Amino acid sequence: MIEKNNKKTIRSWAFFDWANSAYNLVITSTIFPAYYTIITTTKEFGDKVSFFGHTFTNTALSNYALSFAYLVMVIALPVLSSIADNRGNKKFFMKFFTYMGGIACAGLFFFKLETLETGIICFMLAAMGYIGGVLFNNSYLPQIATEDQQDRVSAQGFSYGYVGSVLLQLICFLFVLKPEWFGISDASLPARISFLLVGIWWIGFAQIPFANLPSEKKTYVSDKNIIEEGFRELKKVWLKLKQMPRLKYFLTSFFFYSMGVQTIMLAAAGFAEKTLKLGTAKLIAIILIIQLVAIPGSMLMSRLSTKMGNVKVLIFVVIIWIGVCVGGYYIQNEYQFYALAAVVGLVMGGIQSLSRSTYSKFLPSDSNDTTSFFSFYDVTEKLAIVIGLFSFAYIEEVTGNIRYSIFALAGFFIIGMIFLFILHKIEKKAIANA
Repeated sequence: MIEKNNKKTIRSWAFFDWANSAYNLVITSTIFPAYYTIITTTKEFGDKVSFFGHTFTNTALSNYALSFAYLVMVIALPVLSSIADNRGNKKFFMKFFTYMGGIACAGLFFFKLETLETGIICFMLAAMGYIGGVLFNNSYLPQIATEDQQDRVSAQGFSYGYVGSVLLQLICFLFVLKPEWFGISDASLPARISFLLVGIWWIGFAQIPFANLPSEKKTYVSDKNIIEEGFRELKKVWLKLKQMPRLKYFLTSFFFYSMGVQTIMLAAAGFAEKTLKLGTAKLIAIILIIQLVAIPGSMLMSRLSTKMGNVKVLIFVVIIWIGVCVGGYYIQNEYQFYALAAVVGLVMGGIQSLSRSTYSKFLPSDSNDTTSFFSFYDVTEKLAIVIGLFSFAYIEEVTGNIRYSIFALAGFFIIGMIFLFILHKIEKKAIANA
């Protein structure tokens, strides 16, 4: 029996966010996108690159690669979560994906234009490692915290993630801005050292949750039809959802607004570099603003949800995200981008933390298959990212203007908001009947 609300366990769980958020900040949000855009933009070919003999727009290629990585995980996670539920070995999978992601990040140390294919493969493997680790870490939430504490614990995890990632980002910042302090003359080396540090940081700090999170009692089942069993678990969750209107409408809304939230988070750096030519230093400064604002933003959303209710706060936050998409289309200079970044930071952590805890609250209290439910949650989010990133990349390639891509994301948020309003009505009716 796992003891709930144990402070040491919760702190250890939160340190997983501390460990892997460095990947999110350095690889998906700041140094890697800027480095990638710079080295793949040449005088001879402009922003076109050749990948295994096929020509792509550079930012579209990276978005396609991420989309493919997420698609692979959408297919793999149901099977893996089924194995974890049946055998009680979710910690094993947390370790597997952490080591895969950390080693792939370290492998980006060797990424240059002439090793584009290898670099993109490492980029995809790092994303898969992050995705898998997050799923199995999330599935611990209802097991380590009671329902009344899950908003706070979820926000604590995201706060740890922001603090940890900013600390590493500042270290990387020194290498990028002051390479002469370290005797570095190769212009590409500071960025590549940063990728190596992410891998070391990710694997190193993950040892804290690995050591302190409780292990489940192991059971052994036949490997026969294990793939079928994994998707059967998803089908079970889907059938249960039909009897749970709150979960059904929440997940539908989550699916659509995640297309927007996650795509913006993954593509924002490339968008900023391509439209405003900010350079690595300014881009890092902007992302640091986002991270620092996100810490109080996440805690603020947690407190507001206590007073107003999760669904009302989510509606409010989604409306802000719609404004972000419209603002991104019209943005013309770096100062406007600074302001927009501050708004994104305020709502970025809040919507992620609140989504995770809202889903956890809506789960049946007597459920023993939390990994399967969180697998469904993660599959929903990852499938949304696949569609969002693919749409973003495709619109850019067709129109030749990345601004149209960011504007189109507003449509996903609007659909998500409509389903949140339906969920709000269901909750009001339930309260009135009670």
